[in-house]
Amino acid sequence: MKWLARVAVVVGAFGVVALLGKVHASVIADPAYDFTSSARFAWSLAYATILVVVAYSLGLPDLTSDRGAVATAALASAVSAVGVSLLQLATGDALLPRFVVFGSALVLVPWNGIWADLAAGGLRRAAARDRILLVTGDASTPQELAAELAAGPERPATLAHALSIGEARTDGRRRPLVESVLEHSANVVVLDRFAQADDDIVRQAATLHEQGIRVRTLGLLYEEWLGKLPLSELERVSMMFDIGELHRARYGRAKRVMDVVLALVGLVPLAIAAPVVVVGDLVGNRGPLVYRQERVGRFGRHFTMLKFRTMRPVAEGLPNEWTSEDDPRITPFGRFLRRTHLDELPQVVNVLRGDLSIVGPRPEQPHYVAELVQDIPFYDLRHRVRPGLTGWAQVKYGYAGDERDAVQKLQYDFYYLRHQDLRLDARVIGRTLRTVVGQEGR
Repeated sequence: MKWLARVAVVVGAFGVVALLGKVHASVIADPAYDFTSSARFAWSLAYATILVVVAYSLGLPDLTSDRGAVATAALASAVSAVGVSLLQLATGDALLPRFVVFGSALVLVPWNGIWADLAAGGLRRAAARDRILLVTGDASTPQELAAELAAGPERPATLAHALSIGEARTDGRRRPLVESVLEHSANVVVLDRFAQADDDIVRQAATLHEQGIRVRTLGLLYEEWLGKLPLSELERVSMMFDIGELHRARYGRAKRVMDVVLALVGLVPLAIAAPVVVVGDLVGNRGPLVYRQERVGRFGRHFTMLKFRTMRPVAEGLPNEWTSEDDPRITPFGRFLRRTHLDELPQVVNVLRGDLSIVGPRPEQPHYVAELVQDIPFYDLRHRVRPGLTGWAQVKYGYAGDERDAVQKLQYDFYYLRHQDLRLDARVIGRTLRTVVGQEGR
């Protein structure tokens, strides 16, 4: 249903705009004109694209439970219609008739709202369908897994029940694992690495598998349902997977072409924003315009990352501490730059230089990397690819302010490395756009 709702939002936008454009050209306009051969046809396609992008950026059709579908659909239509109207004022030309601009916006409010509600209902039904029974040797795992499944999984599911290793073992003629699956109507059995080492539990799981119950390791559950690879379940052999940039030459070349094209496009907002930031700095953020910081890039090479400065200048030679979201060093204007993500714009220069990619693990400072490599297993693997302006860990987890956050984000980085391709890159870019517009995370 979620996939169908996304298709419906796209088809609805293009269909409504095209239909109203045709009606205006044939019925309302005097004299009538051929819609498909006019310049307005191209502008209609552009307007439909704007309607789709704005709707997706605001969360449609997959909204969180605390946001109204119709209200968000109305906001998306209003933003799109006003944006196109302002463009027409700026150009002094009626690119599209008001009938098409505002008529499409009005029709799409109930259309997008209905599909958002249907998608939400589909997610709830999917969560009810995938009922997980977990067998674990770690008492903290059930609470952690339940919280992860509630926070926004890639595939919705419910933790129906959890058993310890002792509770799951056969007791006389009783088979607790098999009985618990029936009692809690579970259809997915998940074994962590401790449970996998117990022959009795594995035999019960094999019986359930023969009866049509899906069986997963905890690592596979995290990968398929949550979009991450848990460090607790990883071994050295499990890290021996293909990485797109290293093992698929075509992907590497295509990704670099995409980086250059998007970075060239990004030079336009950078040029527009720079004068605004200069004026803002004079008022509430005095100091250098651009902040330069050494970061660790691909294959461990160091490079200088560029950003618009958001904090008070630090004395030269002093290492920066972990930055928190409410860091007192952030100036008022710097806070605005961070919330709008304008501070990241100079990094398009790093992308053109080849220091960064558009999508990849975010680069860290060398002294943090030295600490994290010592403390976190496999941390250095993330440096096999070019770091990114945005990444899977950023859209899934958000801001990292300490080593614990770094561990969490690394698990998402590993997922990205394992599944790296243009389709996943496009998903990250789309979710980044949604994050920036919706102001979710940092």
